[in-house]
Amino acid sequence: MSGIDAAPWVIKLGGSLLAAGTLRPWLAQLAQWHGPPLVLVPGGGPYADTVREAQRQCGFDDGTAHRMALLAMDQYGLQLAALGGGRFRPVRQRSQFQRAIRASAIPVWLPFAWSDGQASIARSWQVTSDSLALWLAARIGAAGVVLIKSVEPGTGSLPVTEAAQRGWVDQALPDFYPACACPVWLLGPSGQDRLHDLLAAQDEVALQLV
Repeated sequence: MSGIDAAPWVIKLGGSLLAAGTLRPWLAQLAQWHGPPLVLVPGGGPYADTVREAQRQCGFDDGTAHRMALLAMDQYGLQLAALGGGRFRPVRQRSQFQRAIRASAIPVWLPFAWSDGQASIARSWQVTSDSLALWLAARIGAAGVVLIKSVEPGTGSLPVTEAAQRGWVDQALPDFYPACACPVWLLGPSGQDRLHDLLAAQDEVALQLV
């Protein structure tokens, strides 16, 4: 499984959770996790918003903005790790995931070092942490992906293209979805109590993208 003994679940924590006031409850729950291995993928949060505003004011190109947004994810990831009460460990490269999981830590992926310059990742605002979570999942042999959102997506299933049209996921995610090769789920604020059930049963407790 790409160097990790047990297939982990990739959990993406969007930057909007901070503004919505739900980030700390999610982190508190994840810090106490004792189920299957997890890998956390950060959004860009206020750091990505700063990049957007700087681009608006200065007019630099989208390729530069994308690289800066990856660094914004690194900053948000460092923030998540700092709030994790010692359970979360920032990681940058493939080899570091295995070491963190074996130490009973939860890796928090800082994406710039690994993903910057990858031909399969367009340097565009259409590619956000949603798509990068699927990109990472494909490379570490993840058991599944959970995108934690500030919207309430409900349960059941939804075509990935429709989720993108609704703005629930980024516009590039339908292109990353086929290579992911594992289930992809959306959970909203009310789904915090259902995360364990989702990882255990993967049945009717969240919205699955198809």
